[in-house]
Amino acid sequence: MTKPKVRKIPVYKPDLSGNEKAYVDQCLDSTWISSKGEFIERFESGFADYTGIPHAAAVTNGTVALHVALVALGIEPGDEVIVPALTYIASVNAILYVGATPVFVDSDPKTWQMDPADIKRKVTPRTKAIMVVHLYGQACDMDAIGKLAKKYKLLVIEDCAEAIGTRWKGQHVGTFGDIATFSFFGNKTITCGEGGMVMSTKKPLVDLSRRLKGQGLAVGREYWHDLVGYNYRLTNTCAAIGVAQLERVNELVAAKRRLSESYRRLLKRPDIEWHEEQPDSTHSYWMITMLVKDGSLREGLREFLADKGIETRPIFPPIHIMPMHGGKLEEFPVAADLSARGFNLPSWPGLEDDDVAYITGHINGYLSTHGG
Repeated sequence: MTKPKVRKIPVYKPDLSGNEKAYVDQCLDSTWISSKGEFIERFESGFADYTGIPHAAAVTNGTVALHVALVALGIEPGDEVIVPALTYIASVNAILYVGATPVFVDSDPKTWQMDPADIKRKVTPRTKAIMVVHLYGQACDMDAIGKLAKKYKLLVIEDCAEAIGTRWKGQHVGTFGDIATFSFFGNKTITCGEGGMVMSTKKPLVDLSRRLKGQGLAVGREYWHDLVGYNYRLTNTCAAIGVAQLERVNELVAAKRRLSESYRRLLKRPDIEWHEEQPDSTHSYWMITMLVKDGSLREGLREFLADKGIETRPIFPPIHIMPMHGGKLEEFPVAADLSARGFNLPSWPGLEDDDVAYITGHINGYLSTHGG
């Protein structure tokens, strides 16, 4: 007897139904496929217009965007940078790249973002900056963080890799700090395949970032390099994909918000908690994320869903417990709890209603059976 075919639903896949192929073909026809060409400037200026952050330099990915941002701000060995324990490893790796020391803070249990009260507790005479991470599409409390930065004379880096379309009091995230970074990896709300952006309201920082990403090339001189730089330049072909994606960014963000509403409507359970949109913010739902009541239940549910062809992702493990940092879970109890109980559902904007019903039906069935 033939076994029924299992549906395959990935946790994410990009929507490439716009002008992506046409623009890439245009690059190929022109032979401008490397780090020069019209689409790079179009992508930079278009994304600046979308976010309201006036100055932008495109780079190869979100991690190097963070590295360049830290170098441009002058972060160096001996400096401390406050960063959430609950984040993707790239945020912390970039701090280590420049020889600075990451200082971890716990999460706010309501927003899941870095806790401003814990930021205040962690400031020392060596603190140079706060790296704000807008996790999973929710904005951090930029009012509280801005006040702390002003009080202690700290720089602010906004890691907006997961926050395309996220707003705080009507302003796009990335407009509040000294410098901001974005990612356009294949699972981001808009993608280049690989790509990133360094942005700021302060033109000199982006001018320096542009030099840093291009091998430290001096202004106005050919092949003359007067500072140590990197080869972090985005290609014209990747930028072409980004331009096509940017043409539909509002549509894609709206689709993800509708998807979140569909999940919540079909999973109205007292044993599930959601990453809720907070007052004063607009959640972009990069990854639609839920909590179950305990970690052991989560792993059983994820295994059950995987058997049904439904891919999920666990919430990031707290960075401080990884081997290079060697901390204990008890040091950051909120981050540890969220990490143990949470996971991301399939979150791509083109997910069909029938797929959502399939996913939520299996979740409801499992939790009803296993005492969720």
